[in-house]
Amino acid sequence: MGDNLGTRKARGAFFTPPKIARYLAEWALQSSADTVLEPSCGEASFLLAAARRLESLTEGTKDWAGQLNGVEIHLESAEQASVLLAAEGYGATIAVGDFFEYASDQKFTAVVGNPPFVRYQNFSGASRARSLEAALAQGVRLSALASSWAAFVVKAALHVAPEGRLALVLPAELLTVGYAAEIRRFLLSRFSRVRLIMFEERVFPEVLADCILLLAEGTGKATSFEVYQTRDAESLDAVELAEWTSYAPATGDKWTPALLAHNAFSTYRDVLGTHFEQLREWGGAYLGAVTGNNSFFSLTAYEAAERGLVSSDLIRILPPGSRRMRGLTLSDSVWQQLRRENHKCYLLWPAKEPSNEAWRYISDGEQDGVPSAYKCRVRSPWWRVPLVGVPDLFLTYMNHDRPRLVTNAAGAHILNSVYGIRLAEDRRALGRDLLPVASLNSVTLLGAEVVGRAYGGGLLKMEPREADQLPLPSLARVQHFEKELRLAKPQLSQALRRGDLTSAVAKIDSILLADVPEADLTALRVAREMLFERRRARGKSGESRRPS
Repeated sequence: MGDNLGTRKARGAFFTPPKIARYLAEWALQSSADTVLEPSCGEASFLLAAARRLESLTEGTKDWAGQLNGVEIHLESAEQASVLLAAEGYGATIAVGDFFEYASDQKFTAVVGNPPFVRYQNFSGASRARSLEAALAQGVRLSALASSWAAFVVKAALHVAPEGRLALVLPAELLTVGYAAEIRRFLLSRFSRVRLIMFEERVFPEVLADCILLLAEGTGKATSFEVYQTRDAESLDAVELAEWTSYAPATGDKWTPALLAHNAFSTYRDVLGTHFEQLREWGGAYLGAVTGNNSFFSLTAYEAAERGLVSSDLIRILPPGSRRMRGLTLSDSVWQQLRRENHKCYLLWPAKEPSNEAWRYISDGEQDGVPSAYKCRVRSPWWRVPLVGVPDLFLTYMNHDRPRLVTNAAGAHILNSVYGIRLAEDRRALGRDLLPVASLNSVTLLGAEVVGRAYGGGLLKMEPREADQLPLPSLARVQHFEKELRLAKPQLSQALRRGDLTSAVAKIDSILLADVPEADLTALRVAREMLFERRRARGKSGESRRPS
């Protein structure tokens, strides 16, 4: 069967533009004696570039027995690679098979290529098992969410000589996604120098996902990585004259700041150090109660009345989901309005003994199989949901645009569709009133994109430990501008009701960040918009595959 765009997509293969293949080959090969391996070589984009590089280093000779090597799982592509190389007078050894089964003990001074990108949903079976085994052999334990490229990087590094070079095209999600944390750790521990080249424009026309170039060399423990941002593949010729920006991440940190322009990152870092704290300084984030069956346990006022449930059978909750959290405060009047609009504002939670009506409702649930749900099955009695503490603030953790901090003035309990924030005792009074107001600033919006992670559909999600790292104005800063923030609160509420986030943020910036030069504020806003649009583009691309 012929190879086409559809079959290439199925195995995560897109062919690399010659400019990129040439740049990586020229960087990786420094001597006429170098040996090169192109894993997943496709139609030999990198082997051709490597052969031309060796030819330039040896003043014309083409006698490099054993120096050009490739691996390719797709027989037709492997045969085509040999034909293309032979047409230009080059010979190469190309093994046909799965790279994760490539057992050569040879170490190469240059490993160059473009790993296939198959998302975890479609990367399964024996191939996935082999990839995880290959990564684990080098002490890298990948999660079930890892895409194919992750293990490929680890396996490719296995074949790099101690002072050799690894040059790969990788998805930009190396910097941001949680499952890549082990790859980030591995790169810094395996190599003495790690560099990344990032592009302002998309360099693979067939693919919506963003790509970066990885340049890793030597053996040792790098304490930082370096980044250079350039326009497109055509501008790679200027890289040697570039000024690189160095980043020294803490263990486990994402490398998202590397996506920011240098001036934005410098401003972001400086402002964080002077005016901001992490959310954990105010109070920790925790997940709401897990019912096991929200449709049974959460009820509207109408449903509760129809069932004859009495007030002692119920407690008030923030309705499941975060769509109603558009303002700054969930007041009692707002909660009552949600109740009148027939949202699920109640949770079945008898204070002591259930009423007769509640027992009938529980019995109906048993007939419908509700107790068989795991969370119900492991608790006794199955119908009593373990509550968490009533929070001072709500925090949304799955967002299309931004996380929302909302004051819980209604005293509502929460389910696991939002996080709760219990503020430190000495910060409670001020934080309950003003932290949602103060959070509407450019640094916090940018910080959410930095500490969070993009999920399918372009959603921004924060795990509890990531939410704890969300940058918020410091206690001293909020105290200093308390009067101004209180005066701004009505104006902000109006702006949020009409969906005008820009005006709301500009107002708080003018208070909390008045001492930040306008050019720096603009850089922060542009950086946030860039990360936001990158995330939205990923959502639009759906299951887009990265080039390979």
